[in-house]
Parts: sequence; structure tokens; C-alpha cells
Amino acid sequence: MIQSLQRGLGILELIAKDGTGLTMAEVSRKIGLHTSTTFHLLRTLTSLGYLVQDETTREYHLGSKVFRLAASVLIEVQILNISGPLLAEMAQQTGETSHLAIFEHGEVIVIDKVDGSSPVHLSDRVGYPRPAHATAIGKVLLAHLPEAELKAFLDRRELRPFTPKTVTAVPILEQELVRVREQGYAFDDEEFAQGIRCLAVPVWNFTGHIVAALGISGPVWRVSLDRVAQLMELVKAIGHRLSQELGSPADSWNNERQSLKP
Repeated sequence: MIQSLQRGLGILELIAKDGTGLTMAEVSRKIGLHTSTTFHLLRTLTSLGYLVQDETTREYHLGSKVFRLAASVLIEVQILNISGPLLAEMAQQTGETSHLAIFEHGEVIVIDKVDGSSPVHLSDRVGYPRPAHATAIGKVLLAHLPEAELKAFLDRRELRPFTPKTVTAVPILEQELVRVREQGYAFDDEEFAQGIRCLAVPVWNFTGHIVAALGISGPVWRVSLDRVAQLMELVKAIGHRLSQELGSPADSWNNERQSLKP
């Protein structure tokens, strides 16, 4: 065991558990270290971004580096462990193929999927890129990109037509993305593959940011227009539960809708 590392991590855990901020004297007393040792450990953790100190109260709080590390773990590992059972539940309830996707290096990547209970399954593969502009999961992820990233994407990407219904004009796609943000879900009506409809919702993490899109896909005779509203409620409910599992503030979606109002 490396003693200084053990002590530094102990300080992080102590401040995280407290939740309100601690002064150097309080940290020293609670962790049982001499004040000079505590001072050097706190200064090191602060300089590295793991802690921040309030200039007025002199209290230490967790820094942004801790949250970035936590977010990375959730995206890369835990999100799959958490989403698996929920994807299976959504596939069982809807009978349709359920999938989870992320936006990476300008592409939409499906990172997990569960086939529905219907004997007819879609042949989409995990890890295979999907066109962002022509899929429900893609539109959800595009709609929540920072403005500069979205502009860069639209400037460099060709909006290739996959079916007669694919949106290929940038102004029309931008209007569609505004609707996605306002309503909290996206709909793909045979825009990527003829005979296939898809529904998708955003997945939020504990920082209130979108980390993935959750959706279902199915043939038009099962995902009928009369059934879309019912299916969307199920998808939204599962998306909300997954977001909660990832620590999302309960009102992330409602807060964003409010911020879009003039």
C-alpha cells in the first residue's frame, strides 16, 4: 500500500461523504492527520483538479476531475450493466427490438440491443454505425449536441438519402431537431429502411447531460401509427428509469423544455 495515495483517496471519500464542504482543520481532525500533512495533500488534490476550495469559507469541495472520471465510468462500463435488464424489459413489453446508442466521432453507434418477442427480428448489428440524420436514435443524439458541434456535423456530413422519406435538407433537419428537443423524443418513419419505424428518447446522466439514446425499431405493420403513442410512453418510461439509474436529476427533461420557451 502506498500511504500517501491511500490518504489522498481517504480525503476525497471524506469530502464526498460530507457533501457540504470541509475546512483543512476539519479534514485534519476527521481523518486523523497532522495539519501540515493534510495541507500538502489538499494542495496536491486541488492543483490536480480533484478538489476546489471556496475562497470565502475556505472549505474544500469535490472538483470537476472527479465528475469527469465518474461520467467516463458510467458511459464506458456501467451504462451497459445498468441498461441491459431495462432493454430486455422494453423488448418484452413492446415486442420490438430495443437498442441503446451513443454519438462518437461524428457517428451513431449502437452499443447494445435486445431482440423483441416477435418471431420477426431486425438484422441490425451492435457496433455498426447508423446515419444520425435518418434514425430516431441519431436525431435524439444530434438534437442534444452543443451548437458548435452540431454546426460542424452539418457542415461536413452529406445527408445521404436512404429511402424516399429521408430528410436530406439541412434547414428541414434543423427544424426536426428543434421538435425533438421540445417534445423529448424522436420518430423515424421509414427514413432509414423502408418498412421500418423507430422511436427513441434521450438518456441523461447525473450531470444533466445526454449520454445515450434509447429506442425501439419494428416493422410498420407492428409499429403502426395508431400504436406509436402507446409505444412512445413505454419507451419514455424506460428511458426515464435508465436516466434515474445513472443519477439524472428528476427534472432534466422538463428543465430543458422550459429553457427552450421564449
